[in-house]
Amino acid sequence: MITLYDFELSGSCYKIRMFMNILDLSYKTIPVDFVNKEHKTDKYTALNAFGEIPILDDDDLRLRDAQAIMVYLAKKYDKSNQWYPDDARSMGLIQQWLSTGGGEIMNSAGARLVKILNYPLDLEKLQAGARRVFKIMDDHLADRDFLELGHPTIADIACFPYTAMAGEGGIDLAPYPNILKWIGNMKRMPGFITMPGIPAAA
Repeated sequence: MITLYDFELSGSCYKIRMFMNILDLSYKTIPVDFVNKEHKTDKYTALNAFGEIPILDDDDLRLRDAQAIMVYLAKKYDKSNQWYPDDARSMGLIQQWLSTGGGEIMNSAGARLVKILNYPLDLEKLQAGARRVFKIMDDHLADRDFLELGHPTIADIACFPYTAMAGEGGIDLAPYPNILKWIGNMKRMPGFITMPGIPAAA
């Protein structure tokens, strides 16, 4: 049985829950008290020395980092080979957005931590960083429905949660109509599930 160390309000954990739901995988979750920093305790740093979630156990393999976990799940369980295809071109195109999802878009995640959990971070700097990446994404999505390859991939899942929840960090997505269209496309995917802060499609 796959085990996910999970926090319901974490967009990074949500990426994994959504992808496993899309792949119709059975799994169990172990809740982690992120608010009280349980993931920083010795118990959890023994599982992931970086003190971060999600963490995934599958058979004798333990993985950290949402993007790495999605690559693993795609290559092991996606029989369609749609979500992370094997050819070099597709892998490169997807990988650049995996880096964005775990990098620049995390400005939006940081802004959300400030607004929701009062983290002592520079809100204006985080919001500015998020707006910069959203402008780049919006321009990229001007002539496409998904980030790459003309269909959903793990690139889209990597970038989705903290984009869709930008409003919780005080960032208005109204200036980014192509992102709003893409969010709608994501919500219509078979297997899509919601999390607090991301309502289902109307």
